[in-house]
Amino acid sequence: MKRASLAVAVSIALLSVALPAAAAESKGKAKAKAEGDAQDMTFFVTSVGSGKGGDLGGLAGADKHCQDLAAAAGAGKHTWHAYLSTTGPGGVNARDRIGKGPWYNAEGRMIARDVNELHTVNGINRMTALTEKKTKVNGRAENPNTHDILTGSKPDGTASTESGDTTCNNWTSSDKGSALMGHHDRWGLQYTDQAMSWNSSHGSKGCSQQALVSTGGAGLTYCFAADTHGSAMATAPKGKKKTKG
Repeated sequence: MKRASLAVAVSIALLSVALPAAAAESKGKAKAKAEGDAQDMTFFVTSVGSGKGGDLGGLAGADKHCQDLAAAAGAGKHTWHAYLSTTGPGGVNARDRIGKGPWYNAEGRMIARDVNELHTVNGINRMTALTEKKTKVNGRAENPNTHDILTGSKPDGTASTESGDTTCNNWTSSDKGSALMGHHDRWGLQYTDQAMSWNSSHGSKGCSQQALVSTGGAGLTYCFAADTHGSAMATAPKGKKKTKG
């Protein structure tokens, strides 16, 4: 009888140790799986601009700004490029320098599966075009309005072939010139594709910081991880269009 009681006591003691350990292991595995399933941030809007208007230090300076902000947010393992086009000899198209996708924001929400989807029906809107800090960028209905995002691009992501400056002298001017910009919140003065374009809504009034602010921006850019190689199972959420309110 004593032996049976002793065996029961030992069994209870072992269970009291084994069960919490098993629970902790199971919790750890679940957490690891959740972290493994989470998508890396491969897209964001810069939380701050250069402070010098359209002078971003050229493409190299703009890319470095994206890289530095991403690194500060723990995403420095990717190679980051700013979504910007340049014109003239050696000009490049924004769409050709951002990788193949897919791209996800800081919350793991898909923005687009590939370059074609990015330039047709993507998931960019005020709720998804987040900064590297996972914060929202002010839209047209907020104060100050900072929804103008520098791109220097046409709707298809290519550089403009029109006369006149569309890139603030290839992102080196903080004075004269102009730059094409898009609305991250997809909200414009009119209910038209151009007014609500995320990457090619209108030109800026100038290239100084003051000029960009007066237009409705802050010298912000889109940043994409250029080392994405394609392949995605999910479908990007469609961007919601807004009417003038």
